[in-house]
Amino acid sequence: MTTGHFKRAMGLLDATAVVVGSMIGSGIFIVSAETSQLLGAPGWLLMAWVAASLMTFAAAVCYGELAAMYPQAGGQYIFLRQAYGPLFGFLYGWTLFAVIQCGTIAAVAVAFAKFLGVFLPIVSAKTFLLDVGGWHFTSQQLVALMVITLLTYINCQGISTAKMIQTIFTVSKVSAVLLLIACGLLLSSNWNGLPVNFGADFWKAQNVKGEILTGLPLIAIFSLAMVGPLFSSDAWNNVTFAGEEVKDAEKTLPRSLMYGTLLVGLLYLVSNIVYLLILPMHGDPNATTVVGRGIQYAAEKRVGTAVAEILFGPIGAQLMAGAIMISTFGALNGCILSGPRAYYAMAKDGLFFKAAGVLHPEKGVPTFGLIIQGIWAAVLTTTGSYSNLLEYVVFAALLFYILTVAALIVLRKTAPGQLRPFKVPAYPLLPILYVLFASVVVIGQIYSSPQYSGFGLLIILSGLPAYFLWHRKIVVGKKEVH
Repeated sequence: MTTGHFKRAMGLLDATAVVVGSMIGSGIFIVSAETSQLLGAPGWLLMAWVAASLMTFAAAVCYGELAAMYPQAGGQYIFLRQAYGPLFGFLYGWTLFAVIQCGTIAAVAVAFAKFLGVFLPIVSAKTFLLDVGGWHFTSQQLVALMVITLLTYINCQGISTAKMIQTIFTVSKVSAVLLLIACGLLLSSNWNGLPVNFGADFWKAQNVKGEILTGLPLIAIFSLAMVGPLFSSDAWNNVTFAGEEVKDAEKTLPRSLMYGTLLVGLLYLVSNIVYLLILPMHGDPNATTVVGRGIQYAAEKRVGTAVAEILFGPIGAQLMAGAIMISTFGALNGCILSGPRAYYAMAKDGLFFKAAGVLHPEKGVPTFGLIIQGIWAAVLTTTGSYSNLLEYVVFAALLFYILTVAALIVLRKTAPGQLRPFKVPAYPLLPILYVLFASVVVIGQIYSSPQYSGFGLLIILSGLPAYFLWHRKIVVGKKEVH
């Protein structure tokens, strides 16, 4: 079979655009509502976003060393395989395909369609195109399938077109967030939240019943409240999957990881400061005004839309819907672009469908991987199961982040002679601190939400039968050769 080769077409701007563009979706405009309900204090809301951003940046620095060591297609899969063996690499790749990547693609595509519905009311979860035995197929799902198909096709045409779209949409979405921040900071006449949020109760953590949170209960709830900010900050590692397509990857990958996560962390923090200036945190779910509902009970959790309505009037909802469509489109492209590079590396190791390890002879992209990713994401979209799967997999994804950062320490011991063009500063303090803090979050999730963490672990373990099936084929194939 004729196969092509990867083309090193992405420079620092392109690689950083993949990091930023994959991270910023719709989460920053929505997540703060639920986080506010859990923590009930402006200071703790900001602290959740700061903690998530610091953890993300620390992990990105650690990944920078690993990416510079192994600037190959596959990224995190390669890091785990090198540190712990093929089983751990496969379990990550299995979870990546089954839920993390395809589930995210499905969810983001539906989010795109949801906000398109602001302009085209016919695009709705209530507009049934098919209704068979309790299974519904809606116009919203149809649009989601169309955008997945479109971006999958574009990515099949080669890395040059895909990276151009990624860079354009990333610049556009960052500009939209900066515009919202600038208007929120400058138009002080709209600071409805300033008097109530930045007062004596700034650090008074409480649940929606008004019960004060302190000690271990506060730590547990804080860990649960970080799920939203962490998920909104996720997918920054996608650029490592495309390591073989990055120019001067040993230098570019660490820089893009650090620059991208730092920029997004700052944007997220300042955005939430703007939310707290414009809207009171506490509100009434039955209130009829945007200010009355506050951040906690913003309509459909659309905090960003509520702020835009105050700043720009009735047209604010349309402006925010357009901004989120741009944001989700760019995030979707980043996810679609990167995932198949990991499946490619798995296939090369004999641990995935063989065709996924073949590149298009002219385009130099893993076409089969792109297609099966699109098909599975489409299936998740039509079943509607992706939303539950994503809640379960936040635990699993964080667990793999911990293992990968710990892999840095393992590889310092087991592969001391490996070339390291970039080394983590403050080693081993930085990776150890990340592992400790991330483990606290994981333990807090187990304590506060055992069903999600349990299902997340089951999704990972469901890969064991598949691994042994593929591994058996490798062993049998070697015996036949000999």
